[in-house]
Amino acid sequence: MKKRVFVSFDFDNDRRLKDFIIGQSKLPDSPFEIIDHSLKEAAPERDWEAKANTAIKRSDIIIVMVGPKTHIAHGVLKEVQMARNANKHIVQIIGYKDRDYTPVPSAGRLYRWNWENLKRLLS
Repeated sequence: MKKRVFVSFDFDNDRRLKDFIIGQSKLPDSPFEIIDHSLKEAAPERDWEAKANTAIKRSDIIIVMVGPKTHIAHGVLKEVQMARNANKHIVQIIGYKDRDYTPVPSAGRLYRWNWENLKRLLS
């Protein structure tokens, strides 16, 4: 059975990272599926937090896709807090190669983004 993954990312700067991880979830040997609950527009919906909280609670694991400003992204910080409140396991994946990034507070260790790491972390 595949793990259900909620992806948290900096909507304003790193939307393509979410698309890439969704693409990897569709590979034949993928041990995970994505619960896609990202905002469809830049302005938050009135009930965004409630919807995100529900999706996080339905997830087995939370992935934070880390870019240059993720550690200060308001939505990511809220989603991490929701995940902590729900006692969900969180992993942070470095979204871009050859850069150092600031981890999101209280969101666990940073991992390099490669297929072997994803399969190991999400199996």
